[in-house]
Amino acid sequence: MDRETKLKRLQFRAWHRGTREADFLIGGFFDRYSQGWSDTEIDWFESLLVEDDVDVMAWAIGTQPVPEVFAGPQMDVMQRLDYIDATK
Repeated sequence: MDRETKLKRLQFRAWHRGTREADFLIGGFFDRYSQGWSDTEIDWFESLLVEDDVDVMAWAIGTQPVPEVFAGPQMDVMQRLDYIDATK
């Protein structure tokens, strides 16, 4: 699958999580940062989408420790994103 098609599919999955909160958190993160991602970063995000929303949200807001597989620069950015104003 070419990169653009993969990103479009990931965007859809990021914004259709099942709850508004997860949509805003995961979809907002995707919209803000995905255009600059490397193939490795895209793969990281695709793996993240397999996880339960409650876990991803807990990692992002810091109420649960981040598993080592998801720890690193991308999660650091996700934890700093202002979900009220994702333009920051």
